[in-house]
Amino acid sequence: MASHLQHAGGQPQTFAVGEVVAALSHALDLTEGQPPGHARRSCLVALRLADLLGLDGEERASLYYAMLLKDAGCSSSAARMAEIFAADDLELKRIAKRIDWASPKQAIGMVVREAGRNDSSLVRARRALTALRDMAREGNLAVETRCDRGARIVKMLEFPDAAADTVRYLDEHWDGRGQPYKLRGDAIPVLARIACLAQTAEVFLAHDGLEAARAMVRVRRGRWFDPAIADAFLALPGSDPLFADLAGDRYAEAPTDRALVSADDGRIDRIAEAFASMIDAKSPFTASHSDRVASYAAGIGRELGFGAGELRDLRRAGLLHDIGKLGVSNAILDKPGRLTEAEYEVIKEHPRNTEEILLRVPIFSGLAVAAAAHHERVDGRGYHRGIAGDEIPEMSRVLACADVYDALTAKRPYRDPMSPDDALALMRRDVGAAFFPEPFAALCASIDAQPLAA
Repeated sequence: MASHLQHAGGQPQTFAVGEVVAALSHALDLTEGQPPGHARRSCLVALRLADLLGLDGEERASLYYAMLLKDAGCSSSAARMAEIFAADDLELKRIAKRIDWASPKQAIGMVVREAGRNDSSLVRARRALTALRDMAREGNLAVETRCDRGARIVKMLEFPDAAADTVRYLDEHWDGRGQPYKLRGDAIPVLARIACLAQTAEVFLAHDGLEAARAMVRVRRGRWFDPAIADAFLALPGSDPLFADLAGDRYAEAPTDRALVSADDGRIDRIAEAFASMIDAKSPFTASHSDRVASYAAGIGRELGFGAGELRDLRRAGLLHDIGKLGVSNAILDKPGRLTEAEYEVIKEHPRNTEEILLRVPIFSGLAVAAAAHHERVDGRGYHRGIAGDEIPEMSRVLACADVYDALTAKRPYRDPMSPDDALALMRRDVGAAFFPEPFAALCASIDAQPLAA
C-alpha cells in the first residue's frame, strides 16, 4: 500500500489547504441539509461583499476559511434537534435556514408545523408545546456550543484567529437579538457580519432566486444585518458576475498568500482528526468512534506488518470512514428500535457518500474506495458495492474488523455495550463470511496486547 503524499521522486507534495477544506465542506453541507456547494457559494457571496467593502488580503483570507468551515460545529446539534422535534434533523435544518427567528410568528409557526409531523394531532400538539419549551430553555446554549465548537475546529486547523472569531460570532445580529452572546452593532466583528448575510442570502438565492434574496435582506436590514453590508448587497445589479458565478457553480479561489502548503504529515493528520470530531459529534452514541476505529485499525495493521506509510494511511481512513454519515438523519442513526427497510437503505448509502466526499480531496482521494468499503463482506453480502473476496481492498478488511468491534463494545440506542470477549466471540462466528481470518486474528492479538484504543 503506497503512501499518497509523495511524488515519484520522493519530494514532499504541496497541497492547496484552502481547496482541501473547500472539498471537505461538501460534508458540512450534508449535515446542514443544504444542496452540495452551499458553503462554497456562500464563500463566493462573502468575498464579493469583501471586495465592495474594501477588505484587505489578510481579512479576505480569514473570511474565505471561515465561510468554508462556518458549519464545522453544527453536527453537535443534530441529535438534540431530532429528539426535540421527533423529526428528520436534516429537513429541520433546511427549513430553519429560511426562518426569521426574531419573528415570533415565523419561529412558533415553524415549531408547530414541524414538531412530531408524522404523529397524531394530539401527540403533535403535545410535541409542539414541549418543543417550544425546550427551544426556549436550550436554544441559546445549543448555539453557543455549536459556535464555540466550530471556532475551536478552525483554530485546530491552524487558520487565523479572525477566521475562528467569524465562526464564533456568525449568528450574532446587528440589533443585538442574535445568539449566543447578544452582541450588537460594531461589537460584532465585521467578518462575522459579512458571513451572516452571505450565508443567509445564498440560501434564499438557491431556493427562491435573486428577488426573494433581495426582499429578505431589505426586511432584515438593520435587524439581522449591518445596514452598510446590506446596502452593498442590495446595490449589486442582476448583471453582476457574482450571480453568473453562483449559477454556474464557480467557486471562490483560495487566497494566494496561503494557497500552497507543504504536505506536512502533522497538518494532514489534524485535518483528518478535525473532520473525525465533526462526524462523531453528530450522535451521542458515536462519541470518539472514528478515533477508536482508527486506533484499532492501526493495531491490526501493526500485527499484520504494515509499514509506517501504510499505517498512517490506515489511521486516516479510519478517522474519515464514516464522513458520509453526516448526510444521514439522526432520526435514523439514533433510532432505538428496529430500522424499517427504507431506513436501512438510507444507512447503506453512507459509504457511498464517504467515497464521493473523499474523492473530491486530492490528499485523501487515494483512501476513498478503501475507506468506503468498510461494510463490505467476504461473502459479497455487504454494502454499498456488494463486492466479495479478493475484490475487497486490504485496508477495508482491516477497517471492517475495527468498525464492528468498536460498534459492539460501545453503547447503542438499542442495546448496552458488549464486553470485549463477548464481542470477539460474536465476530468469530462470522469469520470467513463477513470478516477475513487474518485481520480478525490480528484484532484479537492487538486487543490482548492493548485492550483499550489509544
